[in-house]
Amino acid sequence: MGFRTLDGVEVAGKRVLVRADLNVPVQDGKITDPTRIERLSPTIRELSGTGARVVVCSHFGRPKGKVVPEMSLRPIATALGEVLGREVRFVAECVGPQAEAAVAALADGDVLVLENTRFHAGEEKNDPGLARGLAVLADLYVNDAFSAAHRAHASTEGVAHLLPACAGRLMQAELTALDAALGNPARPVMAVVGGAKVSTKLDLLGNLVQRVNMLLIGGAMANTFLAATGMPVGRSLQEPDLHGIARDILARAAEAGCMVLLPVDVAVAQEFRPGAPFRMLPVMIPHDGMILDVGPATVGLATERLKTMRTLVWNGPLGAFETPPFDAGTLAFAKAVAEATQAGRLVSVAGGGDTVSALRTAGVSEALTYVSSAGGAFLEWMEGKTLPGVAALEG
Repeated sequence: MGFRTLDGVEVAGKRVLVRADLNVPVQDGKITDPTRIERLSPTIRELSGTGARVVVCSHFGRPKGKVVPEMSLRPIATALGEVLGREVRFVAECVGPQAEAAVAALADGDVLVLENTRFHAGEEKNDPGLARGLAVLADLYVNDAFSAAHRAHASTEGVAHLLPACAGRLMQAELTALDAALGNPARPVMAVVGGAKVSTKLDLLGNLVQRVNMLLIGGAMANTFLAATGMPVGRSLQEPDLHGIARDILARAAEAGCMVLLPVDVAVAQEFRPGAPFRMLPVMIPHDGMILDVGPATVGLATERLKTMRTLVWNGPLGAFETPPFDAGTLAFAKAVAEATQAGRLVSVAGGGDTVSALRTAGVSEALTYVSSAGGAFLEWMEGKTLPGVAALEG
């Protein structure tokens, strides 16, 4: 994977446009998870510390091309300043005379945040005019928003063709980790895929069975595979119309030499609610039962297989982890992955919102090799798709 980085780039005195992802969760006017801001800070500090005039742009929410005051980046700019421990300026436009004047007023080392790029309809349409408006603000473009790299928008792809462009440190770390997980991994490789629906991850499963040595399927999507192989799953969430596709994926895996692990025991309840009583059963589910988690025998089998693996890539929980006690399987396996990683036996890369939350709940998010803060981009990368924001940095 060949992409340009900041290494060897002279930035002192230059205007550097940094595409960040400041689309952080906000509730009642307060940021509930500053992870994306914190992960951006090393790139900003490096650029500012070497005398660049740093101009940060980002989207926030879905204002649909209109100015929505509640989706302004002004409070996010304040939060970025708090993380950096320095003043961060803000301008209430991202292109045009007001933005150009704010950039012109910067001194070496200053940091400026532009207003929400999605206040312009041209952002999501990858409008050349908006891309040019952003390009005139800078001498160099740095994309540090892997989580938005799957979108061909004006600020993620269009402007990259109008300025010298490279990856920021967060983007660089993401791409390096992802290459180690699937691009050029140490083998054998295990992939773990969970979540609710097979239909949302057909491309992912189809790509993985061609590229990994072992595939562990969990979450409600495992119910579809179990039912497709003739196992009774009771009232469990599943997709009967995808049984044929599930069998096809299993056949393709066998042909490619990829071993597929499905649950061998499960947590079964009569209702889905916190603290609901449940039984651990082999995969022969009563007609009124619901599968809500994998059982200890499944976790044990997966953990044993993990001991023979060199690389693991993970997207999606193994059960309904948001609702205890149905988080037990995901948390137990997460701890096994963390232990193998810390022992130096495993390169582990995980991503996707639910996966990150589960790892944080298990207290192991810092113990894996790399945890991606990206959602859709991480999934599309696992599907083997070209990400426009990354392709624009290659060469």
